[in-house]
Amino acid sequence: MSVDVTVIGLGYVGLPLVQEAVRAGLVVRGFDINGGVVDALNAGHSHIDDISDDELAEILSGGFEASTDEAVIADADTVVICVPTPLGEDGGPDLQAVEGSVHAIARNLTPGTLVILESTTYPGTTDEVVRPILEAGGLTAGTDFHLAFSPERIDPGNAQFGAKNTPKVVGGYTPECGDMAAAFYGRFVDTVVRAKGTREAETAKLLENTYRHINIALVNEMARFCHDLGIDLWDVIDAAKTKPFGFQAFYPGPGVGGHCIPIDPNYLSYNVRAKLGYPFRFVELAQEINTTMPAYVVQRAQDLLNEDARAMRGATVLLLGVTYKPNIADQRESPAVPVARQLLDKGADVRFHDPHVSSWSAFGDVVPCVPDLDAAVREADLVVLLQNHRAYDVAALAAASHRFFDTRGVAAPGDRVHRL
Repeated sequence: MSVDVTVIGLGYVGLPLVQEAVRAGLVVRGFDINGGVVDALNAGHSHIDDISDDELAEILSGGFEASTDEAVIADADTVVICVPTPLGEDGGPDLQAVEGSVHAIARNLTPGTLVILESTTYPGTTDEVVRPILEAGGLTAGTDFHLAFSPERIDPGNAQFGAKNTPKVVGGYTPECGDMAAAFYGRFVDTVVRAKGTREAETAKLLENTYRHINIALVNEMARFCHDLGIDLWDVIDAAKTKPFGFQAFYPGPGVGGHCIPIDPNYLSYNVRAKLGYPFRFVELAQEINTTMPAYVVQRAQDLLNEDARAMRGATVLLLGVTYKPNIADQRESPAVPVARQLLDKGADVRFHDPHVSSWSAFGDVVPCVPDLDAAVREADLVVLLQNHRAYDVAALAAASHRFFDTRGVAAPGDRVHRL
């Protein structure tokens, strides 16, 4: 059977892509080196928030199969790489998963194949890393096979925008490569946006998340001095966002998390330093501000306990919501981890509750999940809302708390309710 596309990496990026391609009638295969993930998917069990088991059943009924055998690459007209690119020790992207995927493609590359990299990385990766590996076997990009970059824009938990209706940026190694990639995505994505080339498409993704990173840092910095000046920043933002032009609301919080904001801007900063020899100062300052927010939250927590003549050491602190964003189970780079770690270092008895997490992978039994939320709130010396899951009745939780520290600006402030 001819395969339209093989997707390499079946996680938060790859699986939604598979879903839309199958819905459009494409013959789709998946490749992942994690045998547990592959077996679970083929058995109908999804491991990501955005794809339910019922939706996965529809995908499987559409003919999708996952495999750990790289031979599924050779059968495909198009191969899309959707593997993680975490930060390496040098501050740049760790490309081991990308390079491993590309080597697997190179071993199975046939003339006419379209290869697309979706994994976020620094500008130049497609041309400088991916292309040489693929061409080592004798085929030439732009002549014998097609090569393109199309940044993933998946926003886990977003009910409004998914893989189909989020515009797809595409940059080809050559204009013809771009044409092929645009035609491929046009089969199941509503809008395809052509970038000049692969470097422009790579940089577009980094610009999107650098913009968010810097603006989040701005309001995080404002949260600190507004608190010291007795100014309600949340009210300030509500007033400012009534302007119908020239302003986009961003909100402070206990830090930044997930697979994009804490990581992607560093790719750009790393690339600027490595290739040009000078810093990307906006990014580095934003990183400094955002990474110190957990410590600021812990300091505020200590100050609130002091108001009750309670030392941090031995105090019971209940953390609500430990995922990096609301209404999902994803814990990647969650700022709740450094908050909890610093509370523990100061001697606090830390506990947590999260409707999406039963066991906190970062701490195991050291930070237990409370079995009874209402009882835990009443017993805690301080309750800290780190993530505003829709399952929480914040007003009721705040009313039942001895002290309630809201880092998300959703509780009405009062004598015993305090906002970031």
